[in-house]
Amino acid sequence: MRLPIASGAATGAVALTLYPLFSEGSWFWATLGILLCTTLAAALVSRYAQPAFAAPVGMALAAILFMTVTFARDEAWWGFIPNFDSTARIAETMAEGWDEIQKFAAPVPSTGGISLLTAGGVAFIAILVDAFAVRVRRAALAGLPLLGLFTVPAAVLNEPIAWPAFIIGALGFVGLLVSDGRERVSHWGRAVLVRRSRTTTTTPDAGKLVLSGKRIGVTAVALAIGIPALIPTLTPNPPFGFGVGNGLGPGGRNVGIPDAIAKLSGQLSHPVNAPVLSYTSTDDVPRYLRIYSLDEFDGQQFKSSALRGRPEDRVSESVMPPAPGLSPMTPGTATDQTITVSEDIEELRFLPLPYPATRVVADGDWRADRNTLMVFSTEDDAAGLEYQVIGKDVRPTPEMLDNAPMAPIDVQGRFLTLPADIDPAVVALADDVTRGAATKYQMAVKLQEWFTRTGGFTYDVQTKGSGLDALTDFLLVGKSGYCEQFASAFAVLARVLGIPSRVSIGYTGGTKSEDRWVVRTHDAHAWPELYFEGAGWLTFEPTPAGGFGQATARVPSYTLPQSDSAEPSSGASARPSSDPAASPGASNPARGIGNAERELGPTGLPVAEERSVWVNVGIGVAVALLLSLIPAFMRAVLWLWRRRVLNRAAAVPDDEVPVVKPKKDDDDGWSGGEVIGGEPAEKPLSVWAVAEEPVVAAPKQENTFAAPAVEAAWAELCDTLVDLGMPKASSETPRALGRRLAGAYPLDTEAAKALAKIATSEEKLRYARTPGEVTPLVDDLKAVRRGLAASVSRGRRIAAVLAPMSSLLRVRGLGERMLDGFDRLENIRLRPARKEPETAATEDVLESQVGSRR
Repeated sequence: MRLPIASGAATGAVALTLYPLFSEGSWFWATLGILLCTTLAAALVSRYAQPAFAAPVGMALAAILFMTVTFARDEAWWGFIPNFDSTARIAETMAEGWDEIQKFAAPVPSTGGISLLTAGGVAFIAILVDAFAVRVRRAALAGLPLLGLFTVPAAVLNEPIAWPAFIIGALGFVGLLVSDGRERVSHWGRAVLVRRSRTTTTTPDAGKLVLSGKRIGVTAVALAIGIPALIPTLTPNPPFGFGVGNGLGPGGRNVGIPDAIAKLSGQLSHPVNAPVLSYTSTDDVPRYLRIYSLDEFDGQQFKSSALRGRPEDRVSESVMPPAPGLSPMTPGTATDQTITVSEDIEELRFLPLPYPATRVVADGDWRADRNTLMVFSTEDDAAGLEYQVIGKDVRPTPEMLDNAPMAPIDVQGRFLTLPADIDPAVVALADDVTRGAATKYQMAVKLQEWFTRTGGFTYDVQTKGSGLDALTDFLLVGKSGYCEQFASAFAVLARVLGIPSRVSIGYTGGTKSEDRWVVRTHDAHAWPELYFEGAGWLTFEPTPAGGFGQATARVPSYTLPQSDSAEPSSGASARPSSDPAASPGASNPARGIGNAERELGPTGLPVAEERSVWVNVGIGVAVALLLSLIPAFMRAVLWLWRRRVLNRAAAVPDDEVPVVKPKKDDDDGWSGGEVIGGEPAEKPLSVWAVAEEPVVAAPKQENTFAAPAVEAAWAELCDTLVDLGMPKASSETPRALGRRLAGAYPLDTEAAKALAKIATSEEKLRYARTPGEVTPLVDDLKAVRRGLAASVSRGRRIAAVLAPMSSLLRVRGLGERMLDGFDRLENIRLRPARKEPETAATEDVLESQVGSRR
């Protein structure tokens, strides 16, 4: 029964890699329940030696029974017997789950249909694994269905699978192989040993084979995790899918939203400022190109909710869905852009678009999400794609925004949500910054002015962390960060003030190059969007711009105070973008767009960014050096401990010598005595003389530290030989080793005597009745180490200090003992092994034969 259980455990371990696909945990309990049922059915078939074909049949029936009880109990007979109605209900639930998978993006909700599909799929994989590993006895082939299950999250998600989940799944498969090997060895037969007293039977010892298999498996898993982490990528892995990285497979039926915030800082600070896309527009005005809209704040960061791409929302077949909250009467101008995405980007399933877009003309199956107007595809890639975007440049008036009605209830419920444990100081800060504002719009303008002018904030691409504590530190203490911190903080404060908000991530308008606008890697940006009924979602810009901030960021004219809107300030952040004639590449410090305005280092990067890169490289090198010196540190600590043991043993005879004063008896003899002194002496005294009465030393006490000192000296000698590459045979006695070393290496007289002393002491400690009083000293060890080191090359001596092989062998030994511990856990039995009938009969026959011979 061990092998069927191992097959079920391996399937469950690999199924854990599915966790990133779901936003809730009900799928896990459904999967666990169906795995327990199928594994129990397979174990019962093996226990009662049924035919091999009975296993998949029994497992399938167990899976159907579980699905009936869990998902169609009301339709089944007596709540668990399947019938036509329950089967129809299960089929209907599966169809609903299939439709939901087409609509939602990962992580999907754990609805009944999706949980049923997941549990059924895992049960099918479990049946295949059991068929290969248990029934056909081809455990290696069982890795194929497990690999198919493992590739599901890898094909759907943009992010790689977390290494703990990979380790669990890999160890599950290794455990299946080990169980198969143990099962095979157990079928080799049994050895029968006949002795005088009794007859015993022993099973084949598979411990060494199993241990070797575990070592190979653990080593393979460790290398699979460690080597990719150590090998650098050929090109950077920037956010939003630009560069070399993970993505959706060509056959994927879902679209994943990567953790864009986590990657944003990496793209801003990367030394390669590569082109991402270029575009032309009819009015020749640069505009932000949004890729992701993050509308949910979980207390740590903003994330995107599930996307819905219905077939009727294909952009090639119809116009874009209407922009939420935008009235046709809102002022604005029509826009027409033609965007060309670079062919050198990695797989990207989202189209960078200006907001709001009313029509997108693109080849392929691209669909629009009705809530966010994000355009994505489950089959096509944006790399090398050229598409046309027709939209509207919304330009609401301050009077319109001041008089905007309250947002609908559904918008408020979704975009005003905040965690209950938000710092009260942040709430008080929002009220203090916007004091005097009469409307929500005026509050938003005051917030933007505080971030960009009066708040004392500075721009820094170094990540400052996430979560409510980081938010409080950013707003009240540090006041330094990059665009993600500014956008998220602005959106949170807006929600505190009752203004619906979300965070968008994409690119700024870029810079002008001849007749096209070029967007590069360093133009990656995050900005907040605030909702005003009638105008919809409007862009605000709290990030400092210019040479000391995001170089190509622009502040919309409608977000400026009315006094500044007429005459823009020359500050870096007050830069309306409504003037088409102003060239973004000009060296205008008010606009801060041209690269000439930025102080560049030798590599063409801003000085602050270049410094941060070298600091990170230095930190990485320092950490690597410290890790490489761990064996040397372990060796030094062990040497210091052994020196202490030797010094303690050498100090005992000298530290305290009891002195006895004899007493006269009646016959003028000397007998007995009393201790009259015990002070430490600089040198041991063997003869004591006094003027009046003889004084003799008390009998010398046994040195209890002698044996540990001899063992420590011998262990240090053996470690020194290992570090210096002088092999020591396991069969060599201490005396034989001392003679061989003295003859093989040119040791001086002092080193030869010290070596003989250490070897003799170790030999007496092992074999003599009394080990004697001679113990090695620290000077003896130093002399031997010095003499042996002089016999090898300088490179060998340096390696013995920096990378001692004795420490590395101890680490390997520790790992072997850990694996041995797993073997002991496997051999634990809750009850004594039952004696099989054949074994008992054989023992009775042998016992009768032995008895008759006696």
